[in-house]
Amino acid sequence: MSKRNTQAAKTAARERLREERERQAKRDKVKRQAIVGLSVVAVLAAAGGIGYAVVQNNKPSGWEAAKKATLVKPAHTTGKDGTTVVIGKDTAKKTLTMYEDPRCPVCAQFEQASGATVDKDVADGKYKIQYVGATFIDNNIPGEGSKNALSALGAALNVDQEAFLKYKAALYSAKYHPDEQDDKFKSDDYLIKVADTVPALKGNASFQKAVKDGTYDKWALVMSDKFNTDGKKYGFQGTPTLLMDGKKVTGSDGQNAPMTQAEYVTAITKALKG
Repeated sequence: MSKRNTQAAKTAARERLREERERQAKRDKVKRQAIVGLSVVAVLAAAGGIGYAVVQNNKPSGWEAAKKATLVKPAHTTGKDGTTVVIGKDTAKKTLTMYEDPRCPVCAQFEQASGATVDKDVADGKYKIQYVGATFIDNNIPGEGSKNALSALGAALNVDQEAFLKYKAALYSAKYHPDEQDDKFKSDDYLIKVADTVPALKGNASFQKAVKDGTYDKWALVMSDKFNTDGKKYGFQGTPTLLMDGKKVTGSDGQNAPMTQAEYVTAITKALKG
C-alpha cells in the first residue's frame, strides 16, 4: 500500500471521528435541553401544586365557611335573621321562651319528662313557645353535633312547625339521643335516620337535601349567637333555660328548669299567673 493511500485513509478516519463527535455533541445538547426543560416544568408543576395546596388549605371549610355563607332563613321564622321561632295560637297572651342545646342531656331529660305537656299546653292555647337553639356543647366537649342538629332542625322548621316539634322530640328521645360525649349528631345520615320517624320528614327529599347541603348551617350559627346574647342579658349560660316575661321558670330548687312533669306543671302555672 502506498504512503498516499495510507495518509488518505487516516484523514478519512479522522474526519469520520470528527463528524461522529459533532453528532454526539448535538445529541448531548438536545438531551441536556430536554432535561432542563422537564426540570423547569417539574419545578413549575410542583410550585403550582404547592400553591394550589396552600390556597386550598387556607380556604375556610365546614363551619368556618358557614360563617361567611349567605344566610338562608327557614320558613315559619320572623325577625331580621330568622331567629324568632314562635309556635302557638295567636290568642295566647304569654310566651314561654325555651333555650336548648341539641346535645344537652338535661334538655333530653326535660323533653322526655315534660315535652308532651308543653305540646298540649301550646295546642290548648295556654301559651306560645319561642325556641332558641344553643351550640355551646360543641365548644366544651368539643364537636359539631349541636350545630349540625340545629341546622337540621332549621330544615324541619322549613317544612312546617309540627314537623319541627316532632323532630325535636325525636332527637331528644331516649332511643335516639346520644351520650353527651358521643358526637353522633355530627352525622347527616344519623339525623336523617331520626327524621324518618317523623311523618312529614320521612323520605322528604327536600328536607334531606337541606341537611346534607348544610342549607341552614349559617342560620344555626346565628341562632347560637342569639342564645349567647340572651344569656348575657338574662344571666344564664346553660340549658335548658325557660323564661316567661323575662323571668326564669324553675323547679323546686329555684335555680334550674323543672325536671319532672309535676314540677313543670307547678312552675308554669305560677309563671302564667305572674
